[in-house]
Amino acid sequence: MQLFQGIRPFYFITFNTHQRRNLLFHDTVHAAFRIFAERAHAEHGVAVGRYVLMPDHVHLFVALPEDVRLAPWVKALKAVLGKTLSSIGLAQPHWQQGFFDHVLRGGESYSLKWDYVRLNPVRAGLAKCAEDWPYQGEVVRLPFS
Repeated sequence: MQLFQGIRPFYFITFNTHQRRNLLFHDTVHAAFRIFAERAHAEHGVAVGRYVLMPDHVHLFVALPEDVRLAPWVKALKAVLGKTLSSIGLAQPHWQQGFFDHVLRGGESYSLKWDYVRLNPVRAGLAKCAEDWPYQGEVVRLPFS
């Protein structure tokens, strides 16, 4: 993986539920996301930074080591969350195919994306302020945060 200013690049990722169904605003789903991200960091060096789980989509920032490919990692995350959704009685299919990714190359880009993402629950009328939305957080502090 190429380095930018001495720091490995990281990605802004978005993926959606199937037909934009409201599936993800659930404590169990949030817990499964955190566990997956924490294990990915401990076992594979994958660093999930800030994230927001909206009812029908996920935004996250992630930095990957050279030996971890993005598409299989996102597929594994969707699989784990899908199993969690099934376990709480939510029928498949859970996900739209694919995901959106954008390489972030600097602090300004990260800051702009994060400002947009963190306000999603407010714009959607789900919270009065961004900090009130319970399905967000930061697993690993990424270099530009």
